[in-house]
Amino acid sequence: MLRRHQLVRLNERGWAAVRALAWDAEARACLNFWAAERLPLVVTQQPARLPNLTNGPIALGLAAPLRWNRRRLAMQVPMSGILFFDEFPKAATIGALLPPPLRSAWALLAKAVDARVYGSFGWQQMTGLAYLHADSDLDLCVSVDDAAAADRAAAVLSQAAFTRPRIDGELVFPDGRAVAWREWLPWREQRVDRILVKRLQGVEMDRALEPC
Repeated sequence: MLRRHQLVRLNERGWAAVRALAWDAEARACLNFWAAERLPLVVTQQPARLPNLTNGPIALGLAAPLRWNRRRLAMQVPMSGILFFDEFPKAATIGALLPPPLRSAWALLAKAVDARVYGSFGWQQMTGLAYLHADSDLDLCVSVDDAAAADRAAAVLSQAAFTRPRIDGELVFPDGRAVAWREWLPWREQRVDRILVKRLQGVEMDRALEPC
């Protein structure tokens, strides 16, 4: 099953399909580098009808580093062009990207939640390329089994021992539904009556997430 924030490694056929698309010079230079280094792409929002996992096109994206002006590139690749699926780095692996005074607190947080890091920190950890800037958030994809687990994870994140970089990201349930952890807390406390739910095929405001 395809999931948001899932990484994809392409084979030669996949890269040929990407390169055959119409790109400007900057985008093409970025994609040529990506193909040469065999760097990953990421699963993005899919069309209303799920792709045919035999040969239908999969919507993918690339978040370019600072070198290519943080361009967001979107493309579709046939399933036959995918070599294998991959994942963003686990939270515990990105500590070296943080200022030394924050690393101990981050290590404790990474033990307390089952999280992967996407966004600028995740891409920089994976590629070794420069993504981070002064306003980069720490974007976490936190796996939770149910509403009670989401409550616990959101509580841990809200009590993090530092506020900069800002810890952002999502709580992701087993069926792929995701909500911003910062929105989960006021929704569970009934301070708001709806919450934005993100799915592979789009987003919508929901009043309930049951069963979670």
